[in-house]
Amino acid sequence: MDKRRRGQKPRNIVVFIGDGMGVSTITAARIFDGQSRGLRGEEHVLAFEDFANLALIKTYNTNSQVADSAGTATAILSGYKTNIGTVNVPPADSLEAMVLGSCGTDANPPATLTTKAKRSGRSVGVISTARLTHATPAAMYGHAVSRDWEADKDIEGPVLAAGCTSLSEQLVSSEADLFLGGGEKEFSESQIERFPGAVVRTASEMNAAPDGRLLGLFNSSHMSFEADRAETDEPSLAEMTRFAMDRLSANRNGYVLMVEAGRVDHAHHGTNAYRALRDMQALNEAVEVAKEKMGDDTLILVTADHSHVFSMSGYPTRGNPILGLVKSNDRETGQPDPDPVLAEDGKPYTTLGYHNGPNVRLPDSPALTDNMVQAPDYRQQTAVPLGSETHAGEDVPLYATGPGSEQVRGVMEQDEIGKLIERMLK
Repeated sequence: MDKRRRGQKPRNIVVFIGDGMGVSTITAARIFDGQSRGLRGEEHVLAFEDFANLALIKTYNTNSQVADSAGTATAILSGYKTNIGTVNVPPADSLEAMVLGSCGTDANPPATLTTKAKRSGRSVGVISTARLTHATPAAMYGHAVSRDWEADKDIEGPVLAAGCTSLSEQLVSSEADLFLGGGEKEFSESQIERFPGAVVRTASEMNAAPDGRLLGLFNSSHMSFEADRAETDEPSLAEMTRFAMDRLSANRNGYVLMVEAGRVDHAHHGTNAYRALRDMQALNEAVEVAKEKMGDDTLILVTADHSHVFSMSGYPTRGNPILGLVKSNDRETGQPDPDPVLAEDGKPYTTLGYHNGPNVRLPDSPALTDNMVQAPDYRQQTAVPLGSETHAGEDVPLYATGPGSEQVRGVMEQDEIGKLIERMLK
């Protein structure tokens, strides 16, 4: 970074969150993207990997060694750690205390990043390929003891009596200027009618939207995986990022924009590496747009909320297809062996795999072929049988460029990101 900018504060802040984008996912995505461009892959560089400032981020929640997106998004965007499954509600000794502290007329929960940004005079945008009421985007504007309080139907009994409201209701009441993502099914007709701005449902409607506040609901639930998006009218993550930066830049005081690649996480939970890596490409393209449009007054942060039990192993030769079977080097010649390496069960195995989840490798599992494992719908094999693959607990990276980025270094607690953002707003 230019030393003349050291100590300056940004006018604009763009926060990219790759949901589930751990180090192994970044490495595999680098190779995948490089190979899709005709390279061997390992030497490739993703759009955010040339940022001068880098840190490792501890992701644990206050009551969980391995985190979820609600607690981690709270840390990243609001600047404090909280319990797993909780959106912008400080931890307390009991569920009742957390409800009382966040719901009803006497509640006084900490301000969201949207509120902080609006107090500074900035505009606010929220983008996600997940539902806009899902954990990460909800952390931009809402408070919920449970991340599952997405729709009005989810608020009932004592929680309803306490004055709690759904995240969809809180979105409609939010001060944020721009929402683009999925999740229309979580909103009632009344809520959509009460949104104080235009509501759009396709890419073309988004691009033709009038000035003013905007709600884009491009899917009933989560937006499509990038691999499947061509069959829809949904905008890409890069298109939403470009649109948002152009629209929000009209405010001379600047803006705060959060962009989440939410479906990387969903593909990992289903042990479908292909779709996870295609959505990583979509995130990479969105960062490229932000770099193209940023000026000297923009801070860009790229990070993950948590990692996944996703591994890359087996001594594959240089340039081996990242989704393919492990083919190693001949020990005598040093040249690639044309045949796949066999495991102790006499069958080939893939470079990419998951520690737990569905599709466990069993003695009677069929022998894998390259055509099988490189198909878009292939689900990598796992070791521990679970209905859904889980998050992992290791540190994740934070990449930063622009004014204030020099404060990103070393090993940091995740809530330090939110504290850094808040300092940049003052």
